[in-house]
Amino acid sequence: MDKDQIKQTYSMRDIVEQYGFRPNRAGYIKCPFHSGDRTASMKIYAHDAHCFGCNWNGDIFKFVQEMDNCSFKEAFLQLGGEYGKLTPERKRDIQKARAAVAERRQKESEKKAALQECICDIDFYRAEIERWEPMSDRWCFCMNELQKALYVHGELTGVPY
Repeated sequence: MDKDQIKQTYSMRDIVEQYGFRPNRAGYIKCPFHSGDRTASMKIYAHDAHCFGCNWNGDIFKFVQEMDNCSFKEAFLQLGGEYGKLTPERKRDIQKARAAVAERRQKESEKKAALQECICDIDFYRAEIERWEPMSDRWCFCMNELQKALYVHGELTGVPY
């Protein structure tokens, strides 16, 4: 079983009861992680628990870790988890996720390169406008190109010029 399957199999109440705690009608137990409780201070929810006395909060894995003083791996194995056994569906999911990440990174790098090119164009045409007589053919051409570059910059960044 993987982590999600374990969480679907066991509720927090099941795990707490395995350690001998019985939640009251309101779903509280005396917290095992601090002393001095006269009344129950740990609320047991469906998938996690929270202590209002010591502010402990965690899921079934963290509870087992704290109770048995063990690592996550040991708690995972204790609850029926299995390492190293990838199902074909899980392998496909992993490959899809990796492909999606690679595609997103590729798109981000392309967008970054296009944005850098656009910024260079904007700087170039602003400098050219300064050099030419207003309303001359070259000045008008540079102004049009500057407007196009500003539009593209707005499209790339999502911020209109």
